[in-house]
Amino acid sequence: MSILIIDDDTELCELVTEYLEDEGFTVDSVHDGPTGVEHCLANEPTLVILDVMLPGLGGFAVLSKIREISKVPVIMLTARGEEVDRIVGLEMGADDYLPKPFNPRELVARIRAILRRTAGVVEADVEATFVTVGDLEMDLGTRGVRCSSGEVDLTGAEFAVLETLVRAAGSVVSRDDLSRKALGRRASAFDRSLDVHLSNLRRKLGPLPEGGERIKTVRGVGYQYVKPATSAS
Repeated sequence: MSILIIDDDTELCELVTEYLEDEGFTVDSVHDGPTGVEHCLANEPTLVILDVMLPGLGGFAVLSKIREISKVPVIMLTARGEEVDRIVGLEMGADDYLPKPFNPRELVARIRAILRRTAGVVEADVEATFVTVGDLEMDLGTRGVRCSSGEVDLTGAEFAVLETLVRAAGSVVSRDDLSRKALGRRASAFDRSLDVHLSNLRRKLGPLPEGGERIKTVRGVGYQYVKPATSAS
């Protein structure tokens, strides 16, 4: 598993590299935006750790260029307290974020959670290649999504959230269960990741063909993917 770190803090890169290599990852690091884009697109790492503040080309611009042609999972590093940076990063296609300073053990846990879901790992008792509810079809092998409006381009995190909801279509999934199953961690009152992923899914998927929202918020309980009455799934 190859990790690319794009961060101009060379000392941090050295520390994270040492820790990740001890965990069995291969790690490269670059220290400015343009080089980060070039290296990512040329070498196709398994996952990218991307700082928001970069010389030459900012982290959001780097993410935008990467997302133009690659679905590689991206973890954004943000300054602690800068919630707007975290939300913007997720809305632009980042899979997760981690505020600085951070515990390397938490970084590794988030990396492994992302890699599990982007590898298409499913529970052993599930053999289906496709999951279909109404007009929505999810291909678990290619991680492709289609609905009545056509192909839907999702990040790895968005796919995981949608898959969790669709597998329980018609039932309510609690916020904590959704966070644990899709993002690999318990829900936190201060973590907006799940909210942004759900907002992105609603925007990208649009309403049901017959009208009405696909993903309902059940206040105080959780979330539900609406199962059409005519769905055979």
